[in-house]
Amino acid sequence: MSATSQRPSPATSTAQDSIVYGAIHLDVSDRDRSLRFWGGLIGLQVLDSSGDAVRLGVEDRELLVLHPGASTPTPRGHSGLYHLALHLPSEAEFARVLLRIAQADYPQAPTDHIMHWATYLDDPDGIGLELSFETLDRFSHFTFAGGRPAVVDSQGELRSAVEPLDLQEVISFLPDRSLEQPLPERTRVGHIHLHVGDLQDSVNFYSEVVGFLPNANEPLFRMADMQAGGSFPHRLALNEWQGHGAPPRPAGSSGLRHFELRLRSQTGLDEAVARYQALTGLSAELSAGAAIIRDPSGNAIALSAE
Repeated sequence: MSATSQRPSPATSTAQDSIVYGAIHLDVSDRDRSLRFWGGLIGLQVLDSSGDAVRLGVEDRELLVLHPGASTPTPRGHSGLYHLALHLPSEAEFARVLLRIAQADYPQAPTDHIMHWATYLDDPDGIGLELSFETLDRFSHFTFAGGRPAVVDSQGELRSAVEPLDLQEVISFLPDRSLEQPLPERTRVGHIHLHVGDLQDSVNFYSEVVGFLPNANEPLFRMADMQAGGSFPHRLALNEWQGHGAPPRPAGSSGLRHFELRLRSQTGLDEAVARYQALTGLSAELSAGAAIIRDPSGNAIALSAE
């Protein structure tokens, strides 16, 4: 099997999953400043700005909703979003946005996770973003070694899950130096990574209520990784890096308002809501066709049927 055949676009990759992400909703402090970052630098298109919120995405999918009005930056020491990850549909498009960020002299951290290329940066409020390209042809399975994240690559070699990215290789896929193009269609929210107050409680919640599949859990590193039933293993990551028992972020601060998860059927949605009530004793709040639930750390999720 060729490398190309093992590098599907995220639209194809997520189609194998039993759970997919809808839009990520963020509280931000300054509308125009956020749009310069998420639109001008990253390349998301404004889909609708007629109401209080600004809806951003690509030609075939809404990916992000900004809610201006926060009064303080994203605080440390709290549960919430570590980062959201936008998965790009090709090597060239990943290279394009990485080079655009570099030419703007905006701080970023290119990283090779073996199962995907990545670069990390923060928006003006301190909200974390990862841009990714899936490279499963290089990957066998995810693990931990010596209490640190590791992977076994497709050749059977144990590798660090955090290696320097070969920028020359990445940029070699870019056929031109046209850096003004927006993010293309088939870009998707490929995973998110959350700060939580209790790692095991959170793993139990996302597996028993929502339906994610435990993939790797390392209490010494205070991190767990979960998948959604498809070929890509890293759909949801959880960590206790802000401290065990980290409380939700204060009202009025920037950060994650909620994220949308779509189950494949109405039956699946109904069953998840029933499991939520059975596990927590709470009822889901219904809003605009979605069931709003909260994980043990207070992170809000809008569940709906795909």
